Amino acid sequence: MRKIRYIIFLKDVLILAVTCFGGPQVHLVLFLERFVYKRGYITEEELLELQALCQVLPGPTSTQTITALGFKIGGPGLAYLTLLVWALPAVLIMTAAAIGIFYLEQQQISLRFTRFIEPMAIGFLAFGGFKIGQKVIEKRVDWLILAVSAITAYIFQSPWVTPIVIILGGLTTAFGYKKQPTMVKSTFQIQWANFFLWVGVFVLAAALGAITYSLPVRLFENFYRNGSLVFGGGQVLNPILYTEFVEFKQYLSRQEFLSGMALAQVIPGPVFSIASFIGALSMRTQGLLGQLLGSLSATLGIFLPGTFLIFFVYRFWNELKKYRGVRASLEGINAASVGLTASATVRMFIPTAADGWAIVTVLGTLLLLFYTKIPPYLIILGGILLGLLL
Repeated sequence: MRKIRYIIFLKDVLILAVTCFGGPQVHLVLFLERFVYKRGYITEEELLELQALCQVLPGPTSTQTITALGFKIGGPGLAYLTLLVWALPAVLIMTAAAIGIFYLEQQQISLRFTRFIEPMAIGFLAFGGFKIGQKVIEKRVDWLILAVSAITAYIFQSPWVTPIVIILGGLTTAFGYKKQPTMVKSTFQIQWANFFLWVGVFVLAAALGAITYSLPVRLFENFYRNGSLVFGGGQVLNPILYTEFVEFKQYLSRQEFLSGMALAQVIPGPVFSIASFIGALSMRTQGLLGQLLGSLSATLGIFLPGTFLIFFVYRFWNELKKYRGVRASLEGINAASVGLTASATVRMFIPTAADGWAIVTVLGTLLLLFYTKIPPYLIILGGILLGLLL
């Protein structure tokens, strides 16, 4: 009976993997419908609490939520299978898209049909940053952290600025922990195995990358680092990846990155699948096998740290969140994340500022997102169709 239950659960995960369009907020509604109301795997209160936990951990929120649910139902084995089934459709689509774009470039076929997609992606990023800011920016110190983070990230365009800004943002508000309400704490034991696994993989990947100069290893380390330090989901991840892989390392062109970023909005499943797209294009010069290896390295790098961390924290989260310093630091982390998004939006917009059609497209995208209920994937598909027609 247990095996049958696991199979049914994985089938439900697969159905969601090919039907969940949008970000964590949309995914949560579908998770509630299938996992709570239809199957009764978990109560509504438990799922909402699990989602809240994943929102304050670095990594992909929806992926961590559904993986943790697999962990709750069947332990680590089922959790890893859940991660595979959930992410695989989006990963395959994004990898195929990267291979397809490279083929078009080799054949000298113009990518002009994507010209509306680039400014649309900027509109999506600006909208996402605004919506996040509405939820987390409340006090003067939040605005200050946002401004300092945005200016710092704009001036110093290095991938290492991101973790520094996020850590400093969290420390800034952590010192105000006395303003947080006191909660009754109890003694709890921490099982450190998954934490040591997370740190060990981090250190090993960095060391191997430095010693071997192997691009697949370095890609894994780059994405593992980003997956370990990104708070706020895909809207925060995208500007970080843009800084590192377009501006700093120049593995992708601006047009390629924004096309991939927009495509990630169209397909179902986790938005973090953009890592597969970047990984494949980063190794385009090494043939089809190289592209597949690049996609695999980036995919494992972006998804594994969040998985290790949710396995680690889930066991003692109920007690950890009672500490005022932990709750206070989340305020600064969120404000810094919004600042990073604002900085990236400005940097992406500046090259398009001289193009009137691009400006119109950005504004049009924002208007559609703010004042209509048209799903993002339909907006993107409309932009592709318009590009083909014109």
